[in-house]
Amino acid sequence: MRVLISLLLFISLLVEADEHDHLYEVDEEVVLWMNTVGPYSNRQETYTYFSLPFCKGDKSQIGHYHETMGESLLGVELEFSGLDIKFRTNTQKTVYCKKVLSETDYKTLLYAIQNNYYYQMYLDDMPIWGMVGEVDTTTNPPTYKLYTHKRLDIGFNDKQVVDVNLTSDGRIEIRPGIEITYSYEVVWQKSEVDFEKRFDKYLDPNFFQHRIHWFSIFNSFMMVVFLVGLVWMILVRTLRKDYARYQKDDSLDDLDADLGDEYGWKQVHGDVFRPPTTPMLFASCIGAGYHVFTVAVITTILAIVGEFYTERGSLLSAAIFVYAACSPVNGYAGGSMYARFGGRNWIKQMMLGSFLLPSLVCGVAFLINFIAIYYHASRAIPFPIMLAVSAICIFVILPLTLVGTVVGRNMAGTADYPCRVNAVPRPIPDKKWFVQPWLITLAGGILPFGSIFIEMYFIFTSFWAYKIYYVYGFMLLVTIILSIVTVCVTIVCSYFLLNAEDYRWRWTSFACGASTAFYVYLYSVYYFFFKTKMYGLFQTAFYFGYMGIFAAALGLMTGTIGYVGTAKFVRTIYQTVKID
Repeated sequence: MRVLISLLLFISLLVEADEHDHLYEVDEEVVLWMNTVGPYSNRQETYTYFSLPFCKGDKSQIGHYHETMGESLLGVELEFSGLDIKFRTNTQKTVYCKKVLSETDYKTLLYAIQNNYYYQMYLDDMPIWGMVGEVDTTTNPPTYKLYTHKRLDIGFNDKQVVDVNLTSDGRIEIRPGIEITYSYEVVWQKSEVDFEKRFDKYLDPNFFQHRIHWFSIFNSFMMVVFLVGLVWMILVRTLRKDYARYQKDDSLDDLDADLGDEYGWKQVHGDVFRPPTTPMLFASCIGAGYHVFTVAVITTILAIVGEFYTERGSLLSAAIFVYAACSPVNGYAGGSMYARFGGRNWIKQMMLGSFLLPSLVCGVAFLINFIAIYYHASRAIPFPIMLAVSAICIFVILPLTLVGTVVGRNMAGTADYPCRVNAVPRPIPDKKWFVQPWLITLAGGILPFGSIFIEMYFIFTSFWAYKIYYVYGFMLLVTIILSIVTVCVTIVCSYFLLNAEDYRWRWTSFACGASTAFYVYLYSVYYFFFKTKMYGLFQTAFYFGYMGIFAAALGLMTGTIGYVGTAKFVRTIYQTVKID
């Protein structure tokens, strides 16, 4: 019994304080994890820290496991540094290893220094960055120097670590055959920083809350006011004019009514609710768009409440969980719409809708993964994670989409249009060049892109550069503004199309809203060449591959928003029409 009590006490001491509960006692070990190295020009291209010829301290090895799927997908590869760090105990300059540079090691370090490689470490979940070395241009030819000494200044508040800073020193010129001595130093300092605010030092309020950011929000808001007023004017003008015309028609005899001057969108009342071409694909796109919009809103709200930037990979993990949990939205929207179109292959539509976006993401990620494996990058997705993602798609997303499809077909699968659909499609007359569907589609994305242009810059900078995005309130507000602007623009564009007696408004309204993503992708091309210093196959493929995924998801979302708003508008105006 005494042995059991002693064992329990020993276990309680082991788990009493560590990096998971962030509470430490004096002289208790604080683990320094080495994460990755990579070129400063692209924070997404990373390799394991010990892929460079560094060496570990003599402390016993500690294994690290991926706590979340997001952590693994982001390429977090923590390895124990082997450095002996005790809580609130200073460590004088201590040599922890020596290494003789071989010819291969020399070339590896030379390449890293020439390409401005940096490394990342974690101490109590707080990230630390440092440069591998520097180029000394004061000599001719330039010399390449390696930092061999790390000084850690760690701030503590009671039993918690609240601050950590790294100073790199000990510059030595690298040459083949020299012996490199690696050393470290730890200095503990009392800090008044609260534990809850220890990540504030990584945020950049001067950047994210700049006057330009606020001005862009105000500018987008004024755009919303203008567009809502424009749509309201069109709607009221149309209804008033039609009511007046119908009252006049009621007072005429049948012959005069037949010879009346009907024109415009009323002429296509027998075809306006005709199912679009490829109704299965259209319904699947709308279902996926509903899905993406729901995930975007919920994840943004969770990020506002949860401060995901304090935990590695937590935002990506939350997005994956929300996407899987919201799969019934996809099935309900796509399945009910396909049923209203009279579709019979509902299982095929359900499969297409559930795997439309995941297959695109997995396909692009799979290709990029081959490149990452070739470069031995830490971004290479492990095979067990691939299996886990596949299992989520097959055993979670697919069944939940099936449930949503069945519910949608039974609850909202009956067509209830205000106008009958003619058996024979009406010929589409020739139109002027400025109301062609392709031109309307291209023009429809300009204003929505203008409403999110500034926000795209901040999001790109946080993802591809070294900023931590934390103003999710701005993102939620911009999402709402984007939705309103997209609805207004697609309503106006579809109104012009219907007035030209072209009833193909379904795909046109979807494409009109989705064209916003086309301009976002064009902007990403500009950002790549003029705002980043990326180069090489891996960086280029990684950037344009994942920007393509982002643009596709955004296109599905904005296309669905545009279609839904336009469908409400079309139904409203045709309900006011008296059809014989």
